[in-house]
Amino acid sequence: MRCLANLLVPAIMALSGGLVTLAQTPPYNVGRPATDQEIRAWDIAIGPEGEELPPGSGTSKEGAKIYAQRCASCHGPTAAEGKFIHGPLLGGRETLTTLYPLKTLGSYWPFATGIWDYIRRGMPPGGEGSLTTDEVYHLTAFLLYRNGIIKETDVLNEKNLPKIQMPNRNGFVPAKPEWKPGEKRPHGLYP
Repeated sequence: MRCLANLLVPAIMALSGGLVTLAQTPPYNVGRPATDQEIRAWDIAIGPEGEELPPGSGTSKEGAKIYAQRCASCHGPTAAEGKFIHGPLLGGRETLTTLYPLKTLGSYWPFATGIWDYIRRGMPPGGEGSLTTDEVYHLTAFLLYRNGIIKETDVLNEKNLPKIQMPNRNGFVPAKPEWKPGEKRPHGLYP
């Protein structure tokens, strides 16, 4: 069965590439290649190093105000409640090795830049992308403060956010594991 899959996957990939090319040629003229400007507009993901972070800044105090207005209805008034639409955003640090881990921003997420990116692209539901850059920095600062990761007086910006050490930073397989050709790769790592 595995041999069949090894043959089918490349064949399907080659066929789909050919169909895309065929669709963009006469007489079909369906679609066109994306321009560099269109690709840049969609390429908004923020990596762990934070190189893509836009300029801006935020504080926990301002983030608390925004949270109360825009986030509390789903996440609860203090972000620690688990009975609302979504689970708690706080706590859980000592639970990751238990039978019932509580995966929160402060216990599970390995990079603070991931929190910023998630808020920017996915919050609030139904209004994704409606927060300004500074509002996202404010909310990130508020959540990091409430999780005991930064001080209430800290000001987050594009330079210091990637430097924040999250409690579970080393709880995952390293991004670039040490591996030498000829050695068996760890489960889950593919070429």
